[in-house]
Amino acid sequence: MVDLSRKKTQALLPTDILFQTPYWAQVKTRLGMESHAFDIRSSGPWGDVLVLLRRFGRHRVAIVPQGPEVAPPHEDYGVYLESFSLALAEGLGPDVAFIRYDLPWVSPYADEMHGEGWNAFPEARLRELRMNMGTRHWNLRKSFQDLTVASSLVVDITGEEAAVLERMKPKTRYNIGLARRKGVAVREVGRESLPQFHALYRQTAIRNGFEPCSITHFSAMFHALCDGAGSTELLFLLATHGTDILAGCIVGLAGRTANFLYGASGNVKRNLMAPYLMHWTAMCHARDRGCHDYEMGAVPPGHDPAHPFHGLYRFKTGFGGRVALRSGSWDYPLDHAAYRDFCNAESLYRTDAAPGRTQ
Repeated sequence: MVDLSRKKTQALLPTDILFQTPYWAQVKTRLGMESHAFDIRSSGPWGDVLVLLRRFGRHRVAIVPQGPEVAPPHEDYGVYLESFSLALAEGLGPDVAFIRYDLPWVSPYADEMHGEGWNAFPEARLRELRMNMGTRHWNLRKSFQDLTVASSLVVDITGEEAAVLERMKPKTRYNIGLARRKGVAVREVGRESLPQFHALYRQTAIRNGFEPCSITHFSAMFHALCDGAGSTELLFLLATHGTDILAGCIVGLAGRTANFLYGASGNVKRNLMAPYLMHWTAMCHARDRGCHDYEMGAVPPGHDPAHPFHGLYRFKTGFGGRVALRSGSWDYPLDHAAYRDFCNAESLYRTDAAPGRTQ
């Protein structure tokens, strides 16, 4: 049984999950969403949780970004999530159509996937069957697409710099050195450089065929730092060569984890390998500020040359690290008619956008 009690978002507990911090609540509030926080008391995991609400017609949708943080045992995932959903529904009001969780919990298939070399998660129907086992209502649904990433490359940045470099692949170490030898410089900049970054980011979006975020989104991330965001920090780096800006990244630091949030690279001087040096510099900055892990984000679950993101897999795994396999996004419908409408709209949008999305 789960019991939730409301609290202020500023009182959220310290965490390594950026998306469960007071800072992230401020970012999303600036972008027009409602943010709510609850203490969790249960016979299983305790802690607290950030919940975001956004409008969908006459209804609202509740989103739990990479939460709840603390997981029950694998076999209790569904039972706990059902109890949590029913408690959360009572605290949010009758106009919430459904709750969407972006679960940071380790996938129950992770051991098999790593051990047997699976290149994909099981199909949604089988995952739903396993998740709902033991629940009362069999109401948990695998989301059409994961909100963030279910498989992410996480690099261990502890130890001396030489040790971190040694864990990388030789080609990655070579390209870091090449960028330095060719005169690429990486520097930390402030939000006054957002227009230059956004122009580069738009180049990246056009080249790779995805819909870019507006500059308003990035501005909200920096303005939220002034709103009592606790210990959260942003690393904003630009890689340059002469007068040319070659690459840039925004990295969020929360607790012991650095999250690569947004990256951009230009169409000129790509042979100088600026993104390699940029990521290495970000790792060094994050390590110096107390981080243990550098989360590079989406990669395919396994080594699959046929996967459309195989190039991304090769680039990121070159920095060493491990592929973290998580449970991904799950829905708990409360108003089934409204949920069907949302899923139909989402399916049409994702189908139209699919050729233009990279992750």
